[in-house]
Amino acid sequence: MYSAKVIDHFQNPRNIGVIEDANVVVRVGEPGCGDALLIFLKMEGEQIMDIKYKIYGCGAAIATSSIASEMAMGKTFDEVLQITETSIAEALDGLPAEKMHCSNMAARALHTAIHHYQTQLAGANSVTEFDRAQEMNYDRL
Repeated sequence: MYSAKVIDHFQNPRNIGVIEDANVVVRVGEPGCGDALLIFLKMEGEQIMDIKYKIYGCGAAIATSSIASEMAMGKTFDEVLQITETSIAEALDGLPAEKMHCSNMAARALHTAIHHYQTQLAGANSVTEFDRAQEMNYDRL
């Protein structure tokens, strides 16, 4: 059912953790199954220098968050915005159709984080998931 890459990323997830001085923190979830992803990005200019996350979810959610973090590390915003649910699934050598929403959640988190960071750079004063996530207990994910 799952590829060797999915199993590897599920059993040995990369980049798990918290970045205390992250430029942006975004939380996304999948209400249908209860998965939740909290992603922390440290950026310099328009490049992701570090990425960490906390995940609550199934094996596919863990694996897609892990591979997405590897795909985004060190990349420019334009490169990260090219990461899609399909490219995440392909990087894992495929996902079952019923688990594709997991790769969508990871891609959505990356795109949302970049959007929020660009909004912050533009000087917009808006309440974002970053503000809300600061109040979250990270250990619950």
